[in-house]
Amino acid sequence: MHMHKNLTLASGSQVRAELLRGAGLTFDVAVSGVDEGVIKKTHTGTPDELALKLAAAKASAVERGGLVVGADQILMCEGRLFDKPATMTAARENLKFFRGRSHALISGTVLLDNGTQTWSLIQQVHLKMRDFSDEFLDAYLEQAGENVLKSVGCYQLEGPGIQLFEAVDGDYFAILGLPLLPLLAALRARDAVVS
Repeated sequence: MHMHKNLTLASGSQVRAELLRGAGLTFDVAVSGVDEGVIKKTHTGTPDELALKLAAAKASAVERGGLVVGADQILMCEGRLFDKPATMTAARENLKFFRGRSHALISGTVLLDNGTQTWSLIQQVHLKMRDFSDEFLDAYLEQAGENVLKSVGCYQLEGPGIQLFEAVDGDYFAILGLPLLPLLAALRARDAVVS
Protein backbone atom coordinates (compact mmCIF):
# COMPACT_ATOMS: atom_id res chain seq x y z
CA MET A 1 0.00 0.00 0.00
CA HIS A 2 1.35 3.43 -0.94
CA MET A 3 2.68 5.46 1.99
CA HIS A 4 2.86 9.25 1.78
CA LYS A 5 5.42 9.48 4.62
CA ASN A 6 8.26 7.26 5.76
CA LEU A 7 7.15 4.98 8.57
CA THR A 8 9.44 3.33 11.11
CA LEU A 9 8.49 0.72 13.70
CA ALA A 10 10.66 1.24 16.79
CA SER A 11 10.40 -2.37 17.92
CA GLY A 12 12.18 -5.66 17.40
CA SER A 13 8.91 -7.55 17.84
CA GLN A 14 8.29 -9.85 14.88
CA VAL A 15 4.58 -9.98 15.74
CA ARG A 16 4.22 -6.18 15.59
CA ALA A 17 6.03 -6.12 12.25
CA GLU A 18 3.80 -8.92 10.92
CA LEU A 19 0.67 -6.99 11.95
CA LEU A 20 1.78 -3.90 10.01
CA ARG A 21 2.94 -5.99 7.05
CA GLY A 22 -0.35 -7.88 7.07
CA ALA A 23 -2.20 -4.54 6.88
CA GLY A 24 -0.24 -3.79 3.70
CA LEU A 25 2.04 -1.10 5.11
CA THR A 26 5.59 -0.42 3.99
CA PHE A 27 7.93 0.50 6.86
CA ASP A 28 11.41 0.24 8.29
CA VAL A 29 12.25 -1.47 11.57
CA ALA A 30 14.64 0.10 14.06
CA VAL A 31 15.28 -1.43 17.47
CA SER A 32 15.62 1.36 20.03
CA GLY A 33 17.94 -0.29 22.54
CA VAL A 34 16.14 1.53 25.39
CA ASP A 35 16.90 0.13 28.87
CA GLU A 36 13.37 -0.63 30.04
CA GLY A 37 14.60 -1.72 33.47
CA VAL A 38 15.84 1.78 34.33
CA ILE A 39 12.53 3.37 33.26
CA LYS A 40 10.52 0.82 35.27
CA LYS A 41 12.64 1.29 38.41
CA THR A 42 12.37 5.09 38.37
CA HIS A 43 8.69 5.31 37.34
CA THR A 44 6.35 6.60 40.05
CA GLY A 45 3.07 6.96 38.14
CA THR A 46 0.35 4.51 37.11
CA PRO A 47 0.87 1.33 35.05
CA ASP A 48 -0.93 3.04 32.14
CA GLU A 49 1.54 5.93 32.28
CA LEU A 50 4.44 3.48 32.45
CA ALA A 51 3.32 1.67 29.28
CA LEU A 52 3.10 5.01 27.44
CA LYS A 53 6.43 6.21 28.82
CA LEU A 54 8.15 3.03 27.59
CA ALA A 55 6.54 3.33 24.15
CA ALA A 56 7.55 7.00 23.88
CA ALA A 57 11.12 6.26 24.99
CA LYS A 58 11.45 3.59 22.29
CA ALA A 59 10.09 5.88 19.58
CA SER A 60 12.24 8.85 20.68
CA ALA A 61 15.41 6.74 20.73
CA VAL A 62 15.02 6.04 17.02
CA GLU A 63 16.51 9.04 15.24
CA ARG A 64 14.51 9.20 12.02
CA GLY A 65 12.47 11.67 10.07
CA GLY A 66 8.89 10.91 9.16
CA LEU A 67 6.60 8.85 11.35
CA VAL A 68 7.84 6.55 14.11
CA VAL A 69 5.61 4.07 15.98
CA GLY A 70 6.66 3.11 19.49
CA ALA A 71 4.82 0.43 21.43
CA ASP A 72 5.21 -1.41 24.70
CA GLN A 73 3.22 -3.75 26.87
CA ILE A 74 3.19 -4.38 30.59
CA LEU A 75 1.39 -7.11 32.49
CA MET A 76 -0.30 -6.63 35.87
CA CYS A 77 -1.56 -9.54 37.93
CA GLU A 78 -2.72 -9.26 41.54
CA GLY A 79 -1.06 -5.85 41.82
CA ARG A 80 2.32 -7.12 40.58
CA LEU A 81 4.11 -5.97 37.44
CA PHE A 82 5.67 -8.76 35.39
CA ASP A 83 8.59 -8.59 32.95
CA LYS A 84 9.45 -10.98 30.15
CA PRO A 85 10.88 -14.12 31.75
CA ALA A 86 14.61 -14.66 31.31
CA THR A 87 14.45 -18.47 31.51
CA MET A 88 12.03 -21.32 30.89
CA THR A 89 11.97 -21.93 34.66
CA ALA A 90 10.87 -18.33 35.23
CA ALA A 91 8.23 -18.70 32.50
CA ARG A 92 6.86 -21.81 34.22
CA GLU A 93 6.69 -19.99 37.59
CA ASN A 94 4.91 -17.02 36.00
CA LEU A 95 2.35 -19.25 34.29
CA LYS A 96 1.73 -21.09 37.57
CA PHE A 97 1.08 -17.70 39.20
CA PHE A 98 -1.29 -16.60 36.38
CA ARG A 99 -3.16 -19.95 36.43
CA GLY A 100 -6.79 -19.52 37.50
CA ARG A 101 -6.35 -15.75 37.77
CA SER A 102 -7.15 -12.69 35.68
CA HIS A 103 -4.47 -10.32 34.52
CA ALA A 104 -4.34 -7.08 32.56
CA LEU A 105 -2.17 -6.45 29.54
CA ILE A 106 -1.61 -2.72 29.23
CA SER A 107 -0.46 -1.51 25.82
CA GLY A 108 1.00 1.92 25.26
CA THR A 109 1.42 3.13 21.68
CA VAL A 110 2.75 6.46 20.43
CA LEU A 111 3.25 8.04 17.04
CA LEU A 112 5.98 10.60 16.47
CA ASP A 113 5.92 12.89 13.44
CA ASN A 114 9.41 14.28 12.81
CA GLY A 115 10.27 13.88 16.48
CA THR A 116 7.04 15.32 17.93
CA GLN A 117 4.51 13.04 19.58
CA THR A 118 1.23 13.59 17.73
CA TRP A 119 -0.81 10.61 18.90
CA SER A 120 -0.87 8.14 21.77
CA LEU A 121 -3.14 5.41 23.04
CA ILE A 122 -3.40 3.27 26.14
CA GLN A 123 -5.40 0.06 25.89
CA GLN A 124 -6.09 -2.46 28.63
CA VAL A 125 -7.10 -6.02 27.87
CA HIS A 126 -8.24 -8.38 30.62
CA LEU A 127 -7.46 -12.07 30.27
CA LYS A 128 -8.48 -14.95 32.52
CA MET A 129 -6.31 -18.05 32.51
CA ARG A 130 -8.04 -21.31 33.16
CA ASP A 131 -7.02 -23.55 36.03
CA PHE A 132 -4.94 -25.93 33.90
CA SER A 133 -3.06 -28.94 35.24
CA ASP A 134 0.69 -29.20 35.76
CA GLU A 135 0.68 -31.84 33.02
CA PHE A 136 -0.90 -29.39 30.58
CA LEU A 137 1.60 -26.70 31.60
CA ASP A 138 4.56 -29.00 30.96
CA ALA A 139 3.17 -30.07 27.57
CA TYR A 140 2.46 -26.45 26.62
CA LEU A 141 5.97 -25.29 27.50
CA GLU A 142 7.49 -28.20 25.59
CA GLN A 143 5.39 -27.40 22.51
CA ALA A 144 5.82 -23.61 22.61
CA GLY A 145 9.51 -23.75 23.53
CA GLU A 146 11.60 -20.63 23.97
CA ASN A 147 9.08 -18.54 22.03
CA VAL A 148 7.38 -17.99 25.41
CA LEU A 149 10.39 -15.88 26.45
CA LYS A 150 9.44 -13.27 23.80
CA SER A 151 6.17 -12.46 25.54
CA VAL A 152 5.62 -10.79 28.90
CA GLY A 153 2.75 -13.22 29.53
CA CYS A 154 4.64 -16.33 28.33
CA TYR A 155 2.05 -16.98 25.64
CA GLN A 156 1.36 -16.32 22.01
CA LEU A 157 -2.38 -15.99 21.70
CA GLU A 158 -2.21 -16.61 17.94
CA GLY A 159 -0.70 -20.06 18.62
CA PRO A 160 -1.00 -22.78 21.26
CA GLY A 161 -1.10 -20.12 24.00
CA ILE A 162 -4.83 -19.68 23.32
CA GLN A 163 -5.36 -22.98 25.19
CA LEU A 164 -4.23 -21.35 28.44
CA PHE A 165 -7.31 -19.13 28.54
CA GLU A 166 -10.86 -19.22 29.79
CA ALA A 167 -11.84 -15.68 28.73
CA VAL A 168 -10.39 -12.68 26.91
CA ASP A 169 -11.95 -9.22 27.12
CA GLY A 170 -10.48 -6.60 24.79
CA ASP A 171 -8.82 -5.87 21.47
CA TYR A 172 -7.14 -8.96 19.98
CA PHE A 173 -4.52 -6.86 18.18
CA ALA A 174 -3.62 -5.06 21.41
CA ILE A 175 -2.93 -8.46 22.99
CA LEU A 176 -0.53 -9.20 20.14
CA GLY A 177 1.25 -5.93 20.87
CA LEU A 178 -0.19 -3.26 18.58
CA PRO A 179 -3.69 -1.69 18.61
CA LEU A 180 -3.87 -1.96 14.85
CA LEU A 181 -7.25 -0.37 14.02
CA PRO A 182 -6.74 2.86 16.05
CA LEU A 183 -3.14 3.09 14.76
CA LEU A 184 -4.26 2.77 11.13
CA ALA A 185 -6.88 5.48 11.74
CA ALA A 186 -4.15 7.73 13.23
CA LEU A 187 -1.94 7.13 10.19
CA ARG A 188 -4.81 7.92 7.80
CA ALA A 189 -5.62 11.10 9.76
CA ARG A 190 -2.04 12.25 9.15
CA ASP A 191 -2.22 11.41 5.43
CA ALA A 192 0.44 8.77 5.99
CA VAL A 193 -1.64 6.09 4.30
CA VAL A 194 -3.98 6.48 1.36
CA SER A 195 -7.49 6.71 2.76
